[in-house]
Amino acid sequence: MSESGEKLIADNRRARHDYHLLERFEAGLVLTGSEVKSLRQGQATLTRAYAEIRGVEAWLIGAHIAPYEQAALGSHDPDRDRKLLLHSHQLASLGGELREKGLTLVPTRLYFKAGRVKVELALARGKVGRDKREDIASRDAQREMERALKGARDRER
Repeated sequence: MSESGEKLIADNRRARHDYHLLERFEAGLVLTGSEVKSLRQGQATLTRAYAEIRGVEAWLIGAHIAPYEQAALGSHDPDRDRKLLLHSHQLASLGGELREKGLTLVPTRLYFKAGRVKVELALARGKVGRDKREDIASRDAQREMERALKGARDRER
């Protein structure tokens, strides 16, 4: 459990690699009991997931929540679309931005907060290959600088 009372279930590291994340939102999820039990065991994947707005509702699509082993007959569909719980003013502003600017809505984290399942959504713009190479080069340069500084500090001792 982290300091903020959040327990991480799944992290979408791929989203940080494939997109420029611009703005983040927190949303609730409409789930069944067996889905919550499965999430408590940490059995979720967000790698191919995205969110879309249909009319006046937001939906999480492509998130995989594994079936709960001890569930009675009729367990949940692991890849079904799940309704997101957002305020109406958030839905209105997100809908406008998604239509106009060519952005997408990607889930970055799935976590428990005060006993409820929450998903962190990010308004994102896709990266091209050049952007990804630049990110990798800057990370490598940062790592080299840290190694050089550590080596200099070790020599001083």
